[in-house]
Parts: sequence; structure tokens; C-alpha cells
Amino acid sequence: MLMILILILLFIIISNIMMFISMILSKKSNLDREKCSPFECGFDPKSSARIPFSLHFFLITVIFLIFDVEIALIFPMIKTFKLVNFFLWVKISFFFIIILLLGLYHEWNQNMIEWTN
Repeated sequence: MLMILILILLFIIISNIMMFISMILSKKSNLDREKCSPFECGFDPKSSARIPFSLHFFLITVIFLIFDVEIALIFPMIKTFKLVNFFLWVKISFFFIIILLLGLYHEWNQNMIEWTN
């Protein structure tokens, strides 16, 4: 037990030393204005802040986030396939997929999937 604690402590010390050495070696002395400024959707943040923003860009982002969350909800459905009642699982899965397809059809119908307007 003591040997394991000593090994864990040794690993922590070695990893901290390596991170400290890499931090010292990776210091850059020349700072570039472009690299230090935040990237704001293609706009220069140091110029006028009242540039018109594309609503299409925002809606594409929202669509991506919605589908990302839905994919995160589909993975547990796959894992629980063997643990639950098959017919209940099929009904819930089809209901969920139908909601996804209806949302995709609505976005397609509203021309939100088109990159060029």
C-alpha cells in the first residue's frame, strides 16, 4: 500500500515538473496583435461594434446545438436496448426519430440548411 502511494506521488511530481518545464520553454516573446485578439465571427473586435450580424449564421449555430444535444440523447437509447422492454424501446425510439425528422423537414422547408441565400 505504501509503495502505491509513493508511486502515485512520484508520478504527480514528475508530471508537474514536466508541465513546468514545458511552460518555461514555450514562452513567446513576440506578441502579435492578430493572435492576441479574440476571433468574433470574422469581425475585427477593435473596430466598430455595430456591424450588422448575419442572422443565418446564428440560426445555423442553434440548429447545430439542437442536433448535438439530440445525438447525446440517442446514445443512451442504444445502450439500454437490451435492458428494457423491446416494444416500449421501439415506440420511444421511433417517436424520438420522428421528432428529429420533423424538425429537419421544417428546417429544410424554411431554407435554413442552405448555405447560400
